[in-house]
Amino acid sequence: MSLAGDMRAGPSLAGSAGPSLADGAEVAAAAALARARGRFAIDTEFISEGRYRALLCLTQVAVDDPEQPGGLRMILIDGLAEVDVRPLSALLADPQVEVILHAGRQDVAILRRAWQTEINRIFDTQIAAGFAGEPAQAGYGNLIGSVLGERVGKTASYTRWDARPLTAEQLSYAAEDVAHLLALADQLQRRLHQSGRLQWALEECRRLESASDERDPELVWERLPRVNQLDGRARAVARRLAAWRERTASNADRPVGSVLQDAALVELAKRHPSDVHALSQIRGVHQSIVRRRGDVILATIRQGLEDPPIPREPHRRRSEPADSSLIALAEALLRARAIEAGVAYELIASRSELEQIIGAARQSEPEPDVRTLHGWRRELVGSDLEDLLSGHTAVAVGEHGRLVLRSVDGRARA
Repeated sequence: MSLAGDMRAGPSLAGSAGPSLADGAEVAAAAALARARGRFAIDTEFISEGRYRALLCLTQVAVDDPEQPGGLRMILIDGLAEVDVRPLSALLADPQVEVILHAGRQDVAILRRAWQTEINRIFDTQIAAGFAGEPAQAGYGNLIGSVLGERVGKTASYTRWDARPLTAEQLSYAAEDVAHLLALADQLQRRLHQSGRLQWALEECRRLESASDERDPELVWERLPRVNQLDGRARAVARRLAAWRERTASNADRPVGSVLQDAALVELAKRHPSDVHALSQIRGVHQSIVRRRGDVILATIRQGLEDPPIPREPHRRRSEPADSSLIALAEALLRARAIEAGVAYELIASRSELEQIIGAARQSEPEPDVRTLHGWRRELVGSDLEDLLSGHTAVAVGEHGRLVLRSVDGRARA
C-alpha cells in the first residue's frame, strides 16, 4: 500500500484517503523492495496493560521507492490478523539489510518474540542522535523538528491498538511514525560520518540486538524487593514462589501482580505459613487468593523449604561520603569530554557506574565491569578517568574557561 505525497517531506496524512492494512502480497512486495534497497524502517504499536506479554497490534514499514510520488512506500500490518510476515522477518535477521528504528528496544524485543526472528544491523535514530549533538533521549517528534524541520501529529498515541476496526486517525498516526524515519536516518548518518562518530553510534545500536521481553522464571526472584534481607531458607522459598507466579501469569497472560503482589510474596517467603489459616493472615493475601490458589501456594512453600538454602549475596560496594567529591570531579571531566565530542553525556556514564569505578579505585580493586570502561566509551574517556583517579592528572580551568587535565607536574594535557 502506498501513500500519495512526499511523505518524507512531512505532509499531513489527515486530508488524504488514508492508509489501509496490507495483505500478504503487499508484505512480500515491500520485503522484496527493501532487500533490493538494502534498508527499511519499522515501528510497532502494542498493548501491554493487563497482560503478561505485550500484544503486537500493528507493524508499520517504510521503504525507499522512487516509483511512488513521494519516493516512499509504506505498509501497515495488522498484528491480530493472519498475515504472512515471513518475508519481512527474514529481512530483520539479514545482516545485509539495515533496519531503522527509533527508540527501538521494545520494538526489537516484541518483534523477536512475535515474529520468531533475530534482528541485525540496527540503526536506531534516538541512539544515533545522542552522538550527533542531540539530547540522548530525544523523542521522535522533537527530532523530526530539530533535524528535518517538520512536525508530526501525536493525536492517537494512547489509544486501544487492540480494538478493531482501527480508525482512520489511528492508521494515519501509525503511518506517520515511519514516514520520516528514512530521511531522519540519512541526516543523522551524514552528521555522524562528518564528525567521525558513525562507528561509535553503530556500536551502541548493536546493543539492541539482544533486547528481550522474556523472563526466566527461575531468576525473577532476584529482582524482588528486600529479597537480600531474607535468610537462606526464606530466599529458597521466594525463588519457588516467584517461579510459580511467573508461570501462572504467563499461562493466563496476566500481569504477575494480578496473581500475587511482590510485597505479599516476600512476606510469604519470610513467614512460610504451613496452613490456610496462617496463609490468610499474611497482608496482601486476600481471601480470593486463598480460595483460588491457597493449596498450590502452600505446596510451593513446602517445596521451597525442602530446597537447599540460598545464601545472601555478598554486600555490594557502596560509595562512601568522601567519594561524592570524586564523583562530581569525574562527572565534570566526562561532561567536558562529551561536549568536545558532541556526544550526549547520558550515553557515557551513570552515577551508579561512576560510584563503582571510584569505589574500586579507592580500594585498589580490579576495574568493575561497567559500560563506561568498554568500547567507544573507554576510547573517549577511559584513559583520562584512569589518570585522574590514580593521581597522575588533575582537573583545571584552561584557556577560554575550558576544563582541561594537567599532569601533576603542571603541564596541560589535551
